[in-house]
Amino acid sequence: MTRAALLVLADGRFPAGGHAHSGGAEPAVRAGRVTDSASLADFCRGRLHTAGLVAAALAAAAAAGVDPLVLDEAADARTPVPALRSTARKLGRQLMRAARATWPSPALDALAAARPRGAHQPVVLGLAARSAGLTPLDAAHAAAYESVSGPATAAVRLLSLDPFDATAVLARLAADLDRVAAAATEAADRIPAEGCDALPAASAPLLDITAEAHAAWPVRLFAS
Repeated sequence: MTRAALLVLADGRFPAGGHAHSGGAEPAVRAGRVTDSASLADFCRGRLHTAGLVAAALAAAAAAGVDPLVLDEAADARTPVPALRSTARKLGRQLMRAARATWPSPALDALAAARPRGAHQPVVLGLAARSAGLTPLDAAHAAAYESVSGPATAAVRLLSLDPFDATAVLARLAADLDRVAAAATEAADRIPAEGCDALPAASAPLLDITAEAHAAWPVRLFAS
């Protein structure tokens, strides 16, 4: 195993399509819920402990070798909004292309064949981590970090926020990121005994509602 692979996977420059998505930050900015670094920190913390936790657990489970098709169904059940399901699969399809080029594996090929329109992004992320020789905890960290780094980066563009302030928000979430990744991995560890019901199903209703509204906007900076 090379831990450097984790740096590649979590790098914002990895061509997985995430730069086009705000993770709900764009509608939050328009609604006035995110206006500065303090409100951005609140938004990111809330997203991390809901959508981020779910994504991290799915990624950890895929990295642990749980059937990705079963996990894809579990992800669908935990994503009630059509706009977010569509986004998750588009991002999964893009990540799959990047992962297969970077860490080719029969497992990635099999999932791509079974889900030609894209599997949920966290499931693909976990399988990519496994193909790169990373651990379930590594995969959970990557998914958890992605759940907040996207909105933080988007806020820089949406609010002309100082990039130093946005980076400070992420740095101050480090302890939360560690806790979420650990909890997600522990949940994934329980799947052999409990099935996918062991995975968290934390919800963020406001993110769901605004995602559906955002998808209908005629003009927007980000795809989601």
